[in-house]
Order: sequence, then structure tokens, then C-alpha cells
Amino acid sequence: MAILIDRDTRVVIQGITGAAGAFHATQCIAYGTRVVAGCTPGRGGETFTAAGPTGDAVAVPVFDTVAEAVAATGADTACVFVPALAAADAILEAADAGCRLVVAITEGIPVADMLRVRRALEGGPTRLLGPNCPGVITPGQSKVGIMPGHVHRPGRVGVVSRSGTLTYEVVGQLTALGIGQSTAVGIGGDPVGGLDFVDL
Repeated sequence: MAILIDRDTRVVIQGITGAAGAFHATQCIAYGTRVVAGCTPGRGGETFTAAGPTGDAVAVPVFDTVAEAVAATGADTACVFVPALAAADAILEAADAGCRLVVAITEGIPVADMLRVRRALEGGPTRLLGPNCPGVITPGQSKVGIMPGHVHRPGRVGVVSRSGTLTYEVVGQLTALGIGQSTAVGIGGDPVGGLDFVDL
């Protein structure tokens, strides 16, 4: 049973034109994730291109705002690759645009900023994963984050971890034993974050 994401998840990458955003967006698209939009203020109208799982080029439109991206593409999940001092606002922008899940990869977001984010999201429909997390993957369907897709295999065991590299280690050992994963989630290790072990 997959949680959070599946093959129908429609992803907008915030910061898709930056080095980290571009690299990991390319990896997500190659895995088969439905990356339907990118967002970088001032870069709206551009196109980000990467190879899909079959090697065919996938063209991803870039928008100035997440609201524009959601309206044009139906994106329901945001992945944040925005510098730390702007990341809290990026998370809130995605929530305001109607994204049901925000995956904040960015590390080093000030604690005071995250307290503001937690307060703003409390009781609302948007769920936050992270910050400072590797993201989430439903093997064989979708990955939103920075984890290496090749160590995962579809199955029935859920994995939840605070550490990114330990997540990969556990998943790698499960896969080596022929035990597949339903969804693997890295929640991140920052003092103030979103979804925790109990939530998941």
C-alpha cells in the first residue's frame, strides 16, 4: 500500500532552474515521476527538458509562480529546491496554491522560519515532508526527492527514517534480501519539521 505519492502524482519542482533543482528534477523524470511543471520567479515561459524513463525527451514548462503552475498543469505536489532563506516562503507559496503535499529538500532553513510555516499549515489540507529530508519514493511509481531510485524495488514493507543515508542503507539491504518496499519516506532531521513518525 503506497502512501503520499503514486504514479498519478503531479509534481512541480520549485527551483528547477538551479543546479540542485535541475539535477534532481532530471533524476525524478528519468525514474518516471510525472514532473508537470517547474517554478522559478522571473523564468516563466522557459522549458526544462530531460530524458524520461524510455529515453524520450520530456518538456517541462517553467512558471513564475506555483499558483500559475498548478492552474496550468494540475500539479498537486511541490518539491522545494530553494535556498534556505527563501525556502519557508516557497513552502507557504505551494500550500497557498493548493498543493496537497510539499516536500522540502532544502537544508539550513532558520528555525524561526519553520515555526512560522508550522503555524501557517496547522489544521490545513497541505502536508509537509521535511525540511532537510531526502523526500519520498513509491518504488516503480514515483519519486519526489533526492534518493537513488535504483536501490528500491516495489513491495509491501514501508520504510520511515529521519536520516537520508540510513534510509538508503536499510532499503538497499531489504532489496538485496528480495524484500520490496511500498513507500520509503525520509522525514528529515531538523528540529521543526512537518510529518513525523507517528503521522506516517
